[in-house]
Amino acid sequence: MKEKVILGMSGGVDSAVAAYLLQKEGYEVIAVHFSVHNTEATQKELQDCQKIADKFSLTLYSYSLEKEFQEKIISYYLTETGKGKTPSPCPLCDDSIKFHLLFQEAEKRKANYVATGHYASVSRNNICNTILLEVKHHIHKDQCYMLYRLSPKKLNKILFPLASLEKAEVRELARDIGLFVSEKKDSQGICFAPEGYQNFLKKHLANKIQKGNFIDEKGNILGQHFGYPLYTLGQRRGLGIKTKEICFITKIDPGKNEITLGNFESLMKDKVQLEDTVLHLPFERLKDMELLARPRFSSTGFFGKLKEEEGELTFHYFEKNAHNTPGQHLVLFYKNYVVGGGIIR
Repeated sequence: MKEKVILGMSGGVDSAVAAYLLQKEGYEVIAVHFSVHNTEATQKELQDCQKIADKFSLTLYSYSLEKEFQEKIISYYLTETGKGKTPSPCPLCDDSIKFHLLFQEAEKRKANYVATGHYASVSRNNICNTILLEVKHHIHKDQCYMLYRLSPKKLNKILFPLASLEKAEVRELARDIGLFVSEKKDSQGICFAPEGYQNFLKKHLANKIQKGNFIDEKGNILGQHFGYPLYTLGQRRGLGIKTKEICFITKIDPGKNEITLGNFESLMKDKVQLEDTVLHLPFERLKDMELLARPRFSSTGFFGKLKEEEGELTFHYFEKNAHNTPGQHLVLFYKNYVVGGGIIR
């Protein structure tokens, strides 16, 4: 009897090729598509999923997760932005929405595994003696960062068919097998804000989008901003004012509706506090390890150590850096393995 796999299908080239590879390996593949809002674009995605499913003779189940997505992701995004932070909802969505529901579907349909078209790899035999995500692609192409919250228990039941492939190889394979999505563009930006995040915030945080003052680090007024939620710590472009020197946003004060501008040095940190952390190895092991911390997806990372101070987990860098934005995820690696992470406070 064939082993059964629940495949998350988006309508893009990655999950389509994942379906092909799983079938080729002898699995019985059941496709599942989740939509988080109802638009023309999401209807087109569902149509594409059905075409892919038809090509491979797969059963496709489609579900609307609009309510769950609103409650867990959009609400979180708006709340944290209202606090002057720059939240990154994708890692939370992957863990608490997408994979959570894939596993529910696997249980319902008595499947052995769940699978997606992520560029990630699961290591079951490694120096940590724990099932962990392993970075095998170029660090900016690998998606382990986004999946860092997945537990070893879940990882043991996840298949990533694209683990050993690069994007160009996936597209080439899609062309070879005649997939109509072979040249389909990758999704960009925040999925629930196709009109752009600033327009989304102007609509949903209208009461907080009010003009306020840019000030320097001595409190002198430098000009006006258009609403603190539209800006992010470390930003230097698009400020809309002229200054004698290059300035960066070094502080956002929602209570006063003030944004402080300063020099690059003011952004440098040698440690960050973490909240909502997940650790895939015991802290007693991690605290003795030299870890690589990536404070944003685009970062190649900085070395340091994880410590506990007054009941709070804090990451101490060996060298200062300016990449730490409250609300973003700091993901921890030992060698090439994802060992945990959390949200920068």
